[in-house]
Amino acid sequence: MGLFTVDEAREVLAELLPVLDEIVALRAQAAELSTDLAEGTGPTEHGGLPELKGLHARLDELMTRVQETGAELKGFAPLLVDFPSDLDGTPVLLCWLEGDRALTWYHRTDTGFAGRRPLT
Repeated sequence: MGLFTVDEAREVLAELLPVLDEIVALRAQAAELSTDLAEGTGPTEHGGLPELKGLHARLDELMTRVQETGAELKGFAPLLVDFPSDLDGTPVLLCWLEGDRALTWYHRTDTGFAGRRPLT
């Protein structure tokens, strides 16, 4: 995939927000169920090993859906999605972090997340 303009990345993000919200919710369910199963309590109100495998399969589907857009899934907890772009000739990543409801940050590709700046 190529580079995103800011507007294109914002459009894709708007389409992906329900997917990203589902990833966050399923991630929490899977973490709780994994903990319950690791503690040896057996199947719980959240289910057992079959339910955990189902959660993982659904998470894989959703993460693939994100990546099929050309966005880069960079973090899982917290969820971090980057959109390759170019601002005034400088390679950047338009950066969305879990909890954001819009795409308002970027960082140069050579500075990473620590170099995040607000989009103007």
